[in-house]
Amino acid sequence: MNNSSVTITIDGETVEVDVGRTILDGCRSAGVDTPTLCHGDNLTPSNVCRVCVVEVEGSRTLVPSCSRPAEEGMVVATDSERVRHSRKMVLEFLGSAVDVSQARDVDHDSDLSVWSDHYGADPTRYGDQVAKSSAPLKREDDLYVRDYDKCVLCYKCVEACGDDAQHTFAIAVSGRGFDAHISTEFDAALPDSACVYCGNCVAVCPTGALQFTTEFDLRKAADWRPEDQHVARTVCSYCGVGCNLELHVQDNTIVKVTSPSDHDVTSGMLCIKGRFGWQYVQPRF
Repeated sequence: MNNSSVTITIDGETVEVDVGRTILDGCRSAGVDTPTLCHGDNLTPSNVCRVCVVEVEGSRTLVPSCSRPAEEGMVVATDSERVRHSRKMVLEFLGSAVDVSQARDVDHDSDLSVWSDHYGADPTRYGDQVAKSSAPLKREDDLYVRDYDKCVLCYKCVEACGDDAQHTFAIAVSGRGFDAHISTEFDAALPDSACVYCGNCVAVCPTGALQFTTEFDLRKAADWRPEDQHVARTVCSYCGVGCNLELHVQDNTIVKVTSPSDHDVTSGMLCIKGRFGWQYVQPRF
């Protein structure tokens, strides 16, 4: 070991992790696939979903791997019976209030449904005691739609809109218990809110509760074909900052724009021009 790293054991394998990095980083280094929902590489850990919990020797409770720093000599189990049972229950709780099957249509992050299948989560065993979300689809502009029936309150959109990126604070969690939901201030319509339409909330959403209008319309028409899409990286042409864009192209037409989360300039975040100002590339007469 050197002063810049610590050595931990994950599922019997010795792993070296940089000081300050998390158990999740160690799991990834060891090739251990760990489920996450609220975690984002470009976001501050919010510790709300708890599907990434692992068992640490000597710890009374399971710990969230996304935020717990790795410590010298740690012995971690990621697939013990206790861990599997906890993850299964969390996924069942989510599925009891939200239709997780809807996430199966989201190509960029379908982890919710995939992990539910992996752990054999069965939300129906709770019966009809929990009412599922029935939030109406909100389509208030031409840029993106909000379908909160798919929302699992992972807080990623709130973090991206707040301290981690945009500092607009246009959205937050409103209500309590089963009435908790993501909302603008005083539930104002999006065009009347503080939203600046950067779309960073859309970029980090793991379930498709937030979608580009172009993507939503293509899905509705059963014409969203990610397998036929080409992703080309370029530099935004609007200013001199140098933000990198990933153009998702289908049938020779841009269908949405993202940005790599590991890029030094953007960290996956863009402004309204970079995210949505690409129509001039393919003018329609």
